[in-house]
Amino acid sequence: MTDEHPSRSTEAFFGRRKGKPLRERQADGLEKLLPRLKLDLANPAPADLAELYPERFSEIRLEIGFGGGEHLIHRAQERPDLGFIGVEPFVNSMAKLIGRVDELGLTNIRVYDDDATQVLDWLPEGSIDRIDLLYADPWPKRKHWKRRFVSQVNLERFHRVLKPKGLFLFASDIDTYVNWTLQHCRDHGGFRWTAEEASDWLTPYAGWPGTRYENKARREGRSSAYLTFERV
Repeated sequence: MTDEHPSRSTEAFFGRRKGKPLRERQADGLEKLLPRLKLDLANPAPADLAELYPERFSEIRLEIGFGGGEHLIHRAQERPDLGFIGVEPFVNSMAKLIGRVDELGLTNIRVYDDDATQVLDWLPEGSIDRIDLLYADPWPKRKHWKRRFVSQVNLERFHRVLKPKGLFLFASDIDTYVNWTLQHCRDHGGFRWTAEEASDWLTPYAGWPGTRYENKARREGRSSAYLTFERV
């Protein structure tokens, strides 16, 4: 463990909260649908997270910083038998996701629109099967590296909420952040990198839909790494 403060606000990890003004339909969707889908952190989490959904799911996955929501929506459609929690503080991204959830009639997504560490601290121990952190802000300047979401404090949060042998998936096109994550997971000691050969971390995950950030990286000549860690 490092001396990083465990109650540090996630405001250190992300930048702006809102972009262009929302269209009327998006604003209406946030007002009416977000309360129905949003986690209620004011009350204790249910011991069985399946109670968050109308159906009983045996596996729950968490995606931190879902951006435009393409990956989260894809996975929820691909696996209607699983429950998903998506966290995203950017208002425009949340509005976009909410609209798609409503349009597609998805019932297996729950969301939170603020600090991801609040969700991690609220979740019961050993309650999550998989955590996805995909193309998180790399904070490329060295003086900002402390703002990266991957830290010993947050890895300890991941370790607490993941089930034994649960997975932490990390994708990025920034070499320094990939190396940072490998080193932090190694130093934590509670995660095993599952790669056995180069193709394991150069090949996208099974069923991978791609993301707009990944497409941008490729246009700019950067390749991506897809890391998978198992909780031990």
